Amino acid sequence: MIKLRIDVDYPYPSRPKSFLYVALGIKSKKGSYLKNARIIARMINESPRIVKAYWFFTPYTIPDQGLLELLNQPRHEVAIHLANSPLKEWKTLEKETGRQIKLYTIHGTSGKLARLIWRRKLRGPQVVIPPDFPLEDFHKNETFSIDRDRYKYGFDKIVSLIGEWIGQGVVLSFHPEWLFEKNDKTQRGPVYDALCAVLKVDGALEDLSVRKKAGLKIARDVKEYEKNIAPTPDFLEKLRERDVDIYTFLDRSWCCPISNPLACWTRTNDNVAMLEVTTIDAWLSAVGKKTRNMVRRAEKNCVRVSVVELTPKLSEGIWKIYNETPIRQGRAFPHYGESLKSVTYNMELAKKTTFIGAYLDDELVGFIQIIYGDNIAIISQILSLQRHWDKALNNALIAKAVEVCADNGNRWLMYGRIGNHPSLDKFKESNGFKKYPIARYYVPITWKGKLAIRMGIHRELKDALPQSLKGPLIPLFNWISRNKALKFRC
Repeated sequence: MIKLRIDVDYPYPSRPKSFLYVALGIKSKKGSYLKNARIIARMINESPRIVKAYWFFTPYTIPDQGLLELLNQPRHEVAIHLANSPLKEWKTLEKETGRQIKLYTIHGTSGKLARLIWRRKLRGPQVVIPPDFPLEDFHKNETFSIDRDRYKYGFDKIVSLIGEWIGQGVVLSFHPEWLFEKNDKTQRGPVYDALCAVLKVDGALEDLSVRKKAGLKIARDVKEYEKNIAPTPDFLEKLRERDVDIYTFLDRSWCCPISNPLACWTRTNDNVAMLEVTTIDAWLSAVGKKTRNMVRRAEKNCVRVSVVELTPKLSEGIWKIYNETPIRQGRAFPHYGESLKSVTYNMELAKKTTFIGAYLDDELVGFIQIIYGDNIAIISQILSLQRHWDKALNNALIAKAVEVCADNGNRWLMYGRIGNHPSLDKFKESNGFKKYPIARYYVPITWKGKLAIRMGIHRELKDALPQSLKGPLIPLFNWISRNKALKFRC
């Protein structure tokens, strides 16, 4: 059984707002009141695992009707998180929730500012428990703070530790305010990903990426090219709970086109660089003489290209390529300066992946990473050492990627998009990739999202600009990119 202790200290996800309401004695159950607590309750209810959750509420976080309905299951128990007056707070919580309260904990406020906010004396015990107080003290249970340890250890290690603690019958303690946020001062959070892994819920949200633009939160699935997506009302409601304004996804029309898009979905035109794979010989015949000569040039320069296993030696080779130059294609290269440890860690995270290496003697001089999805193979990275570009390394890597896909029966090979970078677009086209039109949909979730879509500010600037302006503006974008990177490194 997974035992959870949830200390609902503050009423709102925003700490400043919560501090203000508690300090001024304001008790309001409107807006985002206990929003994170509702998300956690729903996660617990959806979990296929055996869970017992003990909810400890303060006088300022008494559950509203919406939360009480979610807690109306045997796996939840409502309890009191004492702040000042044990008897009064206990009776108030029972009256307003209609639940019998059996357990208590004490809300900790060791700092002077916290004591002032909660109107306590600056010295002395935090709460005096009457000798005849009838509730059971929950502090006697062994607990580990997973929001603190999530900050300390990171995702992978905390999930492993939680597995061990559950086996030992330890109670896992955390605060809803650190569900999505982390705080360097208090060294807590964010605990959401660890909870998802342990409770085995919200799988559809695990690859969610949220970016902020002009006061909006726009979400997308980072694996949207690899799998089919059709947002359900329940899924969109979960995004609403997370303050997402717009959800965007694309139509994978090369394999599974969306036949009946909803009227509320706003459609824009998008594209991918796509190659339909049959055999390596068919590809060589289709690409033309110049590209074939480039592939032969790599062979004449003794470049050896092969599928390679992910090893420490491969990670070190990729790290050296990353750190050869801070500028690639005229703009700042984001991986420049990355540590070997970070490169190794990110490579190990890759799933359903093939690495192809280009070697001169025993030195890795280029590599390509292919990620496999449903009915698609995707070129995730293709990089080589600039000092060996005269040897046509990237052409040889593309040829090997086509051969690998043909041998594996992968019909479609994707290489990003076409239309935003002329020189890269030319390279893609010379290697047989063509512009494949697809649709991108935007689903408004909030009133801000609806307004943004009507005003046309939901799209990326590079996609919204007319094609005639993109070329002349590329030098400006590259200059901005280089200067940002220089400022960051300084």
